[in-house]
Amino acid sequence: MKEKVGKDGDTVKLLRECDAGIKMGISSIEDVVSDVKDRNFREMLNECKRRHEALSIEVGALLDEHSDLGKNPNPMAKSMSFIKTNVKMLAKPTDETIADLMTDGCNMGVKSLGRYLNQYKSADQKSKDIAKNLISLEDRLANDLREYL
Repeated sequence: MKEKVGKDGDTVKLLRECDAGIKMGISSIEDVVSDVKDRNFREMLNECKRRHEALSIEVGALLDEHSDLGKNPNPMAKSMSFIKTNVKMLAKPTDETIADLMTDGCNMGVKSLGRYLNQYKSADQKSKDIAKNLISLEDRLANDLREYL
């Protein structure tokens, strides 16, 4: 398959990265939410997951318009995240540990998506807005998690 260049190419590439980031965020929440003891904390994570799922539908529809299947998270990154989560939870299975892990994940997501926004400058505005919305969602969760650290 020939890689698209220009605006459409950057749009698809940015949407793919958003897709992978959303999937990673949902997976990370699913990995820990059942271990959260504080009801408000658990509700916060579930609400964040719902927002990620809504963005996933939006990104999926846009990728469909471009006849693209999207992108899954890097298997190595996903595996390393899973291992890190399980090791830390075995050592100290607390809400504080979960907040720490989730904060790290949010910060990595914000950093990566910011880089992709700069890299794919020719992407259409709708795709840039989705990326910015996802950055905002991750940043907001990281800030909200501070009370559990």
